[in-house]
Amino acid sequence: MVNLESFRNVFKIKELRERILFTAAILLVVRIGAHVTLPGVDATLLAQAAKNQASNTLFGLYDLFVGGAFRNAAVFALGIMPYISSSIILQLLGAVVPYFQKLSKEGEEGRRKLTQLTRYGTVVVAALQAWGVSVRLTSMQIEGLSIVPAEIQGLSFTLSTVLFLTAGTMFMMWLGEQITERGIGNGISLIIFIGIIARFPHSIVEQFLVSEVVYTLVMIGFMVAIVAAVVALTQGTRRIPVQYAKRVVGRKVYGGVTQYIPLRVNTAGVMPIIFAQSIMFIPGTIVSFFPESEWLQNLSTYFEYTSATYSVVYGLMIVFFTYFYTAIAFNPKDVSENMQKQGGFIPGIRPGKHTSEFIDNILTKITLPGSIFLALVAILPAFMTRFGVTPGFAQFFGGTSLLIMVGVALDTIQQLESHLLMRHYDGFMKTGKMKGRR
Repeated sequence: MVNLESFRNVFKIKELRERILFTAAILLVVRIGAHVTLPGVDATLLAQAAKNQASNTLFGLYDLFVGGAFRNAAVFALGIMPYISSSIILQLLGAVVPYFQKLSKEGEEGRRKLTQLTRYGTVVVAALQAWGVSVRLTSMQIEGLSIVPAEIQGLSFTLSTVLFLTAGTMFMMWLGEQITERGIGNGISLIIFIGIIARFPHSIVEQFLVSEVVYTLVMIGFMVAIVAAVVALTQGTRRIPVQYAKRVVGRKVYGGVTQYIPLRVNTAGVMPIIFAQSIMFIPGTIVSFFPESEWLQNLSTYFEYTSATYSVVYGLMIVFFTYFYTAIAFNPKDVSENMQKQGGFIPGIRPGKHTSEFIDNILTKITLPGSIFLALVAILPAFMTRFGVTPGFAQFFGGTSLLIMVGVALDTIQQLESHLLMRHYDGFMKTGKMKGRR
């Protein structure tokens, strides 16, 4: 049972209170930046265009991650996503390119080099995406009026847009690093989290306006049950016992104890949904560029967000990407080698190749139900829209939004709990009285 006293204890610790307030201040800056429109863009026409923007395109997906900043053409329109993209690219390269594999095994020095390369990659990705945004803004029109006036279109607007958006992304990356170092939680994740959660109050109000109060309350209760199931999925692990042989170093005896390797049911996290959703939104995005093409419009009906074809293909892709990303994120061979170096072994399993095969076999088995549940969670928002739930509110019933919010919230709570336990206070999942002093 959650100990509510722990929430009060959080603000009794000066350092922890300062970290929380610092994090809140940084996130406030992020939200302000999401509403500062780029120079040269007509904010009135942009607001009208935003009402017609479809959410089932890559642009809608991107706007979800940046908390509406993309739709507002704000200086933070790219958000932290170029950094995420750069990180994913380097992680994928680390699985196939020997140089990046070597860096990942060089300890702290290798991590610093990878971090620096990620930052360089962020600048490149942000600049390319910013150029694409400038092209899109100059081509957007509402009732014959251009969102960017014709007299300022050209090289100067493109360069200024690229500069502002790239600088905005780098500034947000720096803010995220400041939260990680001086605040609480993972800064990059919290920036994405606050962008998603900022939509929740508006979605609730919108649902109350279009449906009866009792129905909305029932839907909220159903959403809470889904959140509980996602928490169970996120926390679910299969523990493999590892026995370490006794070794004598000087006068001390090490080993002789049993530890566990926690294999997560959902090792891949939210990445399979992001990969699959990005691919599934490509047809709709292409069609949006050719509104007068009849055969493209007919083809797009098979990829509509609420169609059965979309749900089946989307679910199968999530299962595939779950296994794909799990294979990248967790290497049984490396785990087996590290265990062997430290004198550890799984009871009844020979060290080396047999151990890696044993771990890989278990990981394959527990990933299957995890991937199926992940697919069901991902397609649930589409089904909820068929039962009178508004599209904005339906996003919080599953998919990327829910998984990111649950994952970030659990990670932040765990960090808060570690701070409490270090100061001899009860954690959030403990019971009993406070044992320490302020």
